[in-house]
Amino acid sequence: MDSKLFARIGAGAFVAIAITMAVLELREEPAPQPGGVIVAAHDAGDHAKATLAYCAALGLEAASVDICTAAWAAERRRFLGQAERDAAVVPPVADNSGDPTLEMAGDR
Repeated sequence: MDSKLFARIGAGAFVAIAITMAVLELREEPAPQPGGVIVAAHDAGDHAKATLAYCAALGLEAASVDICTAAWAAERRRFLGQAERDAAVVPPVADNSGDPTLEMAGDR
């Protein structure tokens, strides 16, 4: 037999299998949507996020603020998976909303 005939039979079989798989995939019903909202953050994470956002808004001045260096150290330990016993407690964010000398990046 001719080798071209085998190539044509193989190509036809491949196309038939591809069409069959496409039809079977289209007949499946879509997966149901998840019912509830999954919350990944917890209360301590929200406080840490607020502290990190505050420090990010300070810009270069944050390097000299103890709250920011402690928050960055805690976030670095959390990200790298280091032991929690070495973690420093992150102090709360100071409310400087009425301080006119503090310029936020979004206020410009």
